[in-house]
Amino acid sequence: MATENDAVKFFKQPEAGGKIRFKKDEKNPGKFIFTMPQPPTFDSFQQERAHRKQRLVAAFRIFAKLGLDEGVGGHLTCRDPQYPELFWVNPFGKSFGCMTTKDLLLVDHEGAVLKGSSPLNAAAFVIHSKIHKARPDAIAACHSHSIYGKALSSLAQPLLPITQDACMFYQDHEVFPGFNGVVADEMEGERMAQALGNKKALILQNHGLLTVGNSIDEAAFWFIAMEKACQVQLLAQSAGTPTCISHEVAVDSHKTVGSALSGWFNFQPYFQMITKEQPDILQASEEEDLE
Repeated sequence: MATENDAVKFFKQPEAGGKIRFKKDEKNPGKFIFTMPQPPTFDSFQQERAHRKQRLVAAFRIFAKLGLDEGVGGHLTCRDPQYPELFWVNPFGKSFGCMTTKDLLLVDHEGAVLKGSSPLNAAAFVIHSKIHKARPDAIAACHSHSIYGKALSSLAQPLLPITQDACMFYQDHEVFPGFNGVVADEMEGERMAQALGNKKALILQNHGLLTVGNSIDEAAFWFIAMEKACQVQLLAQSAGTPTCISHEVAVDSHKTVGSALSGWFNFQPYFQMITKEQPDILQASEEEDLE
C-alpha cells in the first residue's frame, strides 16, 4: 500500500492540446504525475518587457497587501529581457501599494538610471546589482523588511524542515552572518552574493530575507512562502521543540515544492487576487524598444 510519502507529485508539461490532469506513474507504483501550466512565452522583447514590469508591479502591490513592506525599505527587481545587464527596480520612497509600471527605474550595474527620473535607493543598487551580476540565471530578486523574517534573522538560524512548505528551502538557502549597518558598501553586496551562491534565498542576520528566481513570479512567491515559514518556525519553537522531517523526505519534497515551476505556479493565485482587486495593474501596454 502506498503511503503519503510515496505519492510524491512531480510537475510535467502537458502535451500539445492536452488537458491539465494527473495520472499514475506507471514506472513508480503509488506515485502520480501532475501536468501543470507553464510560464508564458513571447514573440518580442516588447511583449516580454511589458509582462515582466506588470508582474513586478503586481508583486509590489501584493507585498503591500500582505504587510511585507516597511516604510521606504525594501526593493524588488527584474532583469530587462532585451538587455539582461540592466534591471528594473522601484524608486526610493514610493509606496509598494501605489507602484505603477511608469514608476519603475531602469538601472545598470554601475548605478546609472537609464529610464526614469525618481531617486534610486543606494541599498537597492548595492544589493541587487551584485546579486544579478553573480547570478545570471536570476531574473528577479526580492528583499524587504518583513516582520517574521526580521525576527528569525535576529536568531541567526536557518529554516528547519518542520513542514512540507518549509521544505521549499531545504538545503536551498543560507544565513548571511553579521550586520554591518545599512547596506551602502559594494563589498557588502558582493559578500551577500557570495553567501547566496546557487541557492534561492538568504536570511540576512538582523536584517531580513532575500529571494531570487527565474521569474518575478517565482522570486516573489519564495519571499512570501519564506516569510510564512519563518512565522511557523517561531511559533513552533515558542511552544516547544519542533519535530523535523527526515533528510530523505525533505530532499524528496524539495524536488516538487521547491522547484522553479512550483514557485512560478504558486504565485498565480496571488496575481489573480490582486488584479481582481486592483485591475489598473493590467492596463500596462507594450513599450517601444529601449534603443
